[in-house]
Amino acid sequence: MSRVLITDDSQLTRRILRAILEAAGHEVMEASNGNVALELIVRDAPDCVLLDLLMPGMDGFEVLSTLNERRIDIPVIVLTADIQETARKKCIQMGAVDFLNKPPNDDELKAAMEKALALKEEKLP
Repeated sequence: MSRVLITDDSQLTRRILRAILEAAGHEVMEASNGNVALELIVRDAPDCVLLDLLMPGMDGFEVLSTLNERRIDIPVIVLTADIQETARKKCIQMGAVDFLNKPPNDDELKAAMEKALALKEEKLP
């Protein structure tokens, strides 16, 4: 079972994503902002992060930047209402393994999770 951190300021979004991920057999953690997400990543080392871009305080871009600065290698799937191609390109350049628009359907979320977790497995010694 994989541990997934959902980072989104919307409680409703977190609840919907949690239901999908738990039904797929994942253990789920939640963070309502980027600062809490970084604390959980360092403390609990989840296998994957679902990351919203537009959040108050530390946004998703800042989280990606901080992960890069600290050399924390964890698969990140950006899940956002921001549909701009420039945002997608920037996230991928910053290391996100996938970029999904909200709300994702179950199949595309599951496919993104499989991709992210496969990348994590490839990097294990």
